[in-house]
Amino acid sequence: MIFNIETERLLLREMRVEDLEGMFTLDSNPNVHKYLGNKPIKTKAEALKTIESVLQQYRERGIGRFAVIEKESNQFIGWSGIRLNTEYNMNGFTKYYDVGYRLIERFWGKGYATESGKASINYAFNEMKLPELYATTEIGNKASHNALIKIGLHYESDFYFEQEKLDLRWYKINNPNL
Repeated sequence: MIFNIETERLLLREMRVEDLEGMFTLDSNPNVHKYLGNKPIKTKAEALKTIESVLQQYRERGIGRFAVIEKESNQFIGWSGIRLNTEYNMNGFTKYYDVGYRLIERFWGKGYATESGKASINYAFNEMKLPELYATTEIGNKASHNALIKIGLHYESDFYFEQEKLDLRWYKINNPNL
């Protein structure tokens, strides 16, 4: 799969093994994992497993998270995009498309989650023709909540995610073109 979505400041492209250093920087940071169950990775092998999982999702499901590249610096700054979730029962859903993002800490507060999220939703609705998208955040993650609202999702409800022992928020957006 070749993905290439450009925004004003970002390039969203397929994840690659060459993104290993950036993925390790992202997922080894405890601050990044504060609202993700506090389980930062400890090795590059764990980061490689994440990348390999995304590559497998491209092959099996036709979609997975995109690598986010800052155009000005040509740096990997995190991931964003659409994923077909089939691994978890999330708020009663067992097969659904979600939109999400995760950025390296030094790129927080620049509007990149919003910019990449909007581009991902446009791709999902205009290219994939999906009827709706969902998203989750941990209840205390106000920055992620605000980004989801800015990109057009609507808060639906709070729920407890037993598998990870997390209190989460559930969001939804419908495709306005359908």
